[in-house]
Amino acid sequence: MKTGKVKFYNASKGYGFIVDDETKQEVFVHQTGLADRIRQDDMVTFEVTDGKKGPNAVNVKKMQ
Repeated sequence: MKTGKVKFYNASKGYGFIVDDETKQEVFVHQTGLADRIRQDDMVTFEVTDGKKGPNAVNVKKMQ
């Protein structure tokens, strides 16, 4: 499980980006990959899969 911070998330469009704590790279997140509701600046855990346009965050959960 990776950890990171939500850099941007547009709930009405259903996508955003998470900055990976380890690599500092941005990972795309789509609403279909969410396990919890997220907002900008939330700390989250996630997994990465290969998407059509690069890495996608899936199983995204808000850290307690």
